[in-house]
Amino acid sequence: MRTAFVGSSTLRVSQLGLGTMSWGGRTTASEASDMLKAFAHAGGTLIDTAAAYGNGDVESLLGRLMRQDVPRRELVLATKSGFVVKRDQRVVDNSRSTLLKDLEGSLDRLGTDHVDLWQVHAWGEEPLEETLSALDEAVSRGMAAHVGVSNFVGWQVAEAETWQRARGNTPLISAQGEYSMLARSAELELLPCLNQLQVGFFAWSALGRGVLSGKYANSIPAGSRGDDSSLAWFVEQYADEGSRRIVEALMVAARGLGLTAAQVALSWLCDSPHVTSALIGPRNLDQLQPLLSIDDIVLPEPIISALDDVTGGPRIYRLES
Repeated sequence: MRTAFVGSSTLRVSQLGLGTMSWGGRTTASEASDMLKAFAHAGGTLIDTAAAYGNGDVESLLGRLMRQDVPRRELVLATKSGFVVKRDQRVVDNSRSTLLKDLEGSLDRLGTDHVDLWQVHAWGEEPLEETLSALDEAVSRGMAAHVGVSNFVGWQVAEAETWQRARGNTPLISAQGEYSMLARSAELELLPCLNQLQVGFFAWSALGRGVLSGKYANSIPAGSRGDDSSLAWFVEQYADEGSRRIVEALMVAARGLGLTAAQVALSWLCDSPHVTSALIGPRNLDQLQPLLSIDDIVLPEPIISALDDVTGGPRIYRLES
């Protein structure tokens, strides 16, 4: 699997990142084990998790799998902190003490003394200086090799990184944001910002929350997120007519190329020069396996142009690369 440096840092990651949000819930421990082994065997390195996933249970499962299936040293481990439960509600708490406590818990559950990348999970109301000071301390204490942010818009990333550079503090090497054929708003502000700052970009929900697999084209499959009352909101955003037209065009292209819709959608995304890694969240090995051949897929330029047009127009940064 191809790899790339994250921004201007020395950290190198695989072009696909294995997301773990569904582990321990819709994905069993056995299925997670099968996927982790297959992902690593294909050359995948980046594992994306968070303290909030399963209230810590996902990190505990990942820690067990790294002890029994794939050694920690073979993976690039990225986790996130800042989401906590207060009065039965999940809220963002980016205070210094909470972030560091979150990270300490993550390291304990993961069974490691450090993560390769530690990220603030979302923008919060706490003073930015306080939030960033937690990142600096984590690096200085050896708890994290690198730091980044997640779910920040462009101006928020710019403010945070400008503060760090002005003070000579730990730089941000990455930002996570939603990006797919169904969600291209990152191109308006976030990607130009990251390009200017030389910060890497991890695209989460690279398959449009599963919608770009085409499985929702005619109905809602049993056992899918759309069939789960607690998760249906996650895919309902892409149940509109515009999204359906995009999926239809994608499926036509996939049939013509002899590929799956998911393979074409992921290839289209990885063709974007400023996507450092595309984060995928397959539920089982059957969903993961076809995506691991992404290196062997080169979409014809007419197909890329047609998909660009139907999803919002040419990708400016691709044309300039």
